[in-house]
Amino acid sequence: MVQFPFKGVIPALVTPFRDGAVDEAAFVALVERQIAGGVHGLVPVGTTGETSTLSHDEHRRVVELCIATTKGRIPVIAGAGSNSTAEAIELVRHAKAVGADAALCVTPYYNRPSQEGLYAHYRAINDAVQLPVFVYNVPGRTAGDISNETLARLSALPNIIGIKDATGDMTRVSLQRLMCGPEWVMLSGDDPSALGYMAHGGHGCISVTANVAPDGCATFFDACMAGDWESARDWQDRLIRLHKALFLDASPAPTKFALAHLGLCAEDCRLPITACADGVKPVILEAMREAGVL
Repeated sequence: MVQFPFKGVIPALVTPFRDGAVDEAAFVALVERQIAGGVHGLVPVGTTGETSTLSHDEHRRVVELCIATTKGRIPVIAGAGSNSTAEAIELVRHAKAVGADAALCVTPYYNRPSQEGLYAHYRAINDAVQLPVFVYNVPGRTAGDISNETLARLSALPNIIGIKDATGDMTRVSLQRLMCGPEWVMLSGDDPSALGYMAHGGHGCISVTANVAPDGCATFFDACMAGDWESARDWQDRLIRLHKALFLDASPAPTKFALAHLGLCAEDCRLPITACADGVKPVILEAMREAGVL
């Protein structure tokens, strides 16, 4: 397998809040916990970071804080997406200016652009900023799906280097690998199916579960990258119920409940996300015990 600087488990970090503001001390502690757990990179202000309800100043501050705390120990892929191409370019420019290693740009949501519009969006980002960019494909949230054919066109651009694929569709992985070439970096965005994604030739996962279980997720992906599929399956069995439990309520509310139970941050989310429903909390705690977190 080609060795990429972006590989393994890369947590999509939560943004902790307290009294309505970003809890910077808790965020720094979460970053340090992830690094100590052996993760292979970090994504601040992605979907799990509640980027849609952060102000632009908060967004920039969280990216800067992540980079300052990480100090180059592992790569930082800054969330920088928007359904406005101009706004996405502005966020990617900021990510580059403050030292991010790459940017993660979601396919434009709500606008529902054509495949040509999607290509033009990412081409404009590619042309505007000299920073590696990952396309983030999550049709369940954006109401749009970028095709393998469009990704193949984008893979020819120098700054569009890979994808976060949150579709959970294993049938597209092998074709995408063949169509986009050996340098295309393929990261899953779906924890439950990441084992299959890695077996099909993926390089890693931008993970929600790693927020709660960094050690276990890092060990799982280390096994995958080493081709130790028996160990990887064992870890998949330990983590699968946690993968599922963290989406029993609107994300990231279950993840923040789990972290609060561990004493790492408050449960606070920003509307329209509400605190985790009481009815699913016992399931989350049981899943945490199975994963060895409790």
